[in-house]
Amino acid sequence: MTNAQSRIQSVDILRGLACVLMAIDHVRVYSGVPAGGPTADIFFTRWVTHFVAPMFCFFAGTAAYFHGRKLGDLGGLAKFLLTRGLLLVVLELTLIRFLWGFYLRPDFALAGVIWMLGWCMVLLALFVRLPAARVGWIGVGIVALQQLFQLVPRVLPESVRPAFSNFWNFIYPAGNDPWGGINILYVIVPWVGVMMAGYGFGVLFQREAAARDRLFLRIGLGMTAAFLVIGGGLALAGTSDVGSGGAPFYMRLLGQQTYPASQLFLLMTLGPAIALLPAAERARGWFSAALGTIGRVPMFYYLAHLLVIHLLAIATMRLHFPAFDSAWYATAPYTSIPDENRWTLPMLYLVWAIAIVILYFACKWYAKRKALSPARWMAYL
Repeated sequence: MTNAQSRIQSVDILRGLACVLMAIDHVRVYSGVPAGGPTADIFFTRWVTHFVAPMFCFFAGTAAYFHGRKLGDLGGLAKFLLTRGLLLVVLELTLIRFLWGFYLRPDFALAGVIWMLGWCMVLLALFVRLPAARVGWIGVGIVALQQLFQLVPRVLPESVRPAFSNFWNFIYPAGNDPWGGINILYVIVPWVGVMMAGYGFGVLFQREAAARDRLFLRIGLGMTAAFLVIGGGLALAGTSDVGSGGAPFYMRLLGQQTYPASQLFLLMTLGPAIALLPAAERARGWFSAALGTIGRVPMFYYLAHLLVIHLLAIATMRLHFPAFDSAWYATAPYTSIPDENRWTLPMLYLVWAIAIVILYFACKWYAKRKALSPARWMAYL
């Protein structure tokens, strides 16, 4: 039986791993290296970061479950999720927008991963008074049946359909321009289902350790096997998300639909993550301790990593390319870097490694301060 008052090491370690992988993709954004393909090294530089959003979202739900256990008050949990979720939405549109581009432009706003996590927390707050297992199964249903959300605008009267579709684009792609001109990277469905599934998954941590670990392995390996069988069959048939088009089999298999995240994409990413939980819970040594330190303060890490990576990217560009123009980063993560100014992959990974070292020490300082003298606002970071 896990003590609700204690931290779950495996969750912290996997969240820390997600943070470290996320930095690869965001260094890639500033480097100008394309997102995947055509060569294996570039493809896997992008592919390995696909695990980040599912792990963040799923384990945010699990962390919410344990926060509710710690509070002993579902009403208090709902209030926390509501206020923290709205704070994340505000941060996405203000501070995070500034950190990405060092600009605050009224003509450019982004509904990114923090926006998505924020609204998913707000919606999860509406369900936490239900039994946690039921919330989890509702989440699984949302993920499995996500394509049905495409049909919602179509059943409305023609007179209101266009305006409603503009709003519905934030929920699930409806084919219209989004309201407010906001660039949408992450829609709410299926991600709210992922977070709800993670919330219900928290119940399984209450089992005896050996039985719990066996169950996690069965669930994780079962999801991974389902992905390999279904995704492999579609890839061989030439009907995968990347199509046939002469792409290698591994690209057809692993190149699953990301926006919005398909069922196969979530099986591919969450299956291995869940299967790793038993090993992460038993892990010892400096590497797992470092990941756990980062994973204890994921929101602090997110804000800090954008600042650190952006500054390192500017320094790298100015050292290597005298013609660097800061406007290339103005609408990051959509950057416009000339081909001749793109980094090599070794340069990308060197900057990433430097960033991780800096961020580890920053997270270690913040985690220690949060543990020794926690202010109320620290619960939100």
